[in-house]
Amino acid sequence: MKKILLQIILLVAIGALVWWLYSLFNTPLEFERIRKEREAKVVERLKDIRTAQRAYRNKYLKFTPSFDSLIAFVQKDSLTFERAIGSEDDSVAVAEGRVHREQFHVAVKDTIELFSLGGDINNLRYIPGSVEATGSLQQFQMDTASIETESRVVVPVLEVFAKYPTFLGDLDKQELINFRDYQVNTLNRADGLKVGSLTATTNEAGNWDGE
Repeated sequence: MKKILLQIILLVAIGALVWWLYSLFNTPLEFERIRKEREAKVVERLKDIRTAQRAYRNKYLKFTPSFDSLIAFVQKDSLTFERAIGSEDDSVAVAEGRVHREQFHVAVKDTIELFSLGGDINNLRYIPGSVEATGSLQQFQMDTASIETESRVVVPVLEVFAKYPTFLGDLDKQELINFRDYQVNTLNRADGLKVGSLTATTNEAGNWDGE
């Protein structure tokens, strides 16, 4: 009887050890897999926000800090373009005044491509993966400013930011702590994914690898 009991205890211990070893190696792998999947979606959304903001700046010479304004701009506004009537290479036509330029308008939604929205422009404000990570939809932090360059030119700047916990918060806590510590303290990066900066002219560059 004692021998059978010892065998059962040994089997349970072996099973627990196998599970512990599996978790030890699988947890980091699973964290990396999900992190990369969610980061890719957040990056695509950030690129779409940047595309919309650049179109907004082209018309209004500034960025907007409001998602309501940005979404309304994409849905309802238009951009102005110019086209030549007649050939500017025809010197006779130019001399006779038969060549001129005219303005025309195109809806914003017909001039830019937004790839991450699933057909709903209202998704522009939301961080992909935030429902899984936090239990509810989370919005990107978005702000704008104006800064003076070294040549004393004042330029508009933009920053759109998603902190790591807003889309990774449901993953293994220790793995997330280690990852954030590495990004912030080793690589000297922000504690999340972002485009732009409020303190430097970066041409709205992203802070992810390959940007």
